[in-house]
Amino acid sequence: MGRIMSDKTKYELAEELGFDHKVKDGDWGNITTREAGSLVKRAIEKTEEAMAQQDQKKQ
Repeated sequence: MGRIMSDKTKYELAEELGFDHKVKDGDWGNITTREAGSLVKRAIEKTEEAMAQQDQKKQ
């Protein structure tokens, strides 16, 4: 299965959400289910924001 999100993006989001210290060694098993959910939710929000900006540029 291919990657949906780059490692760089995941680390940036973890930093933004305040739990990057848990994953700096590359072990994503240290985050809670809530943190994982927050990461996915924020990734979706950022994607939606980027898509909205693209739509505005087309108009």
